[in-house]
Amino acid sequence: MERKELVKYFYEEVFSQNLIENLHHYIAEGCTYRIGEKIYDIGLEGMKQHIVEVKKTYPDFKIRVINQYGENDYVITEIIAEGTHLGEFLGIKPTGKKLTFTGVDIDKIKDSKIVEHAGAINTFETFIQEGVIKPHNE
Repeated sequence: MERKELVKYFYEEVFSQNLIENLHHYIAEGCTYRIGEKIYDIGLEGMKQHIVEVKKTYPDFKIRVINQYGENDYVITEIIAEGTHLGEFLGIKPTGKKLTFTGVDIDKIKDSKIVEHAGAINTFETFIQEGVIKPHNE
């Protein structure tokens, strides 16, 4: 599978369908998570835990890839994610609302697996638009 196809399949099928048992086919054992210039070792187990936590908050969470760009070992993926907010998130009580988020992920691929992940999802933008978080100036 080509790098962009691998990343798209990971997000749209493995992550979206909660196929945790297949995660080891797409995520390297030594996977890292990059935030700016800092790199954190999360490994395969950390990625599993991340998916489990997202699915606790949004049990029907689905990711749709809308654009990708790949160069060398990197794939940049623009996504739209949707899920019903049924679990607590950062102290925010469940709203029962179906929420839509936009985001961008950057994944480094080596030997047909994701070895480094970075990304941002517009959580607070969505929470403000949906009235889950009220700005102080309103």
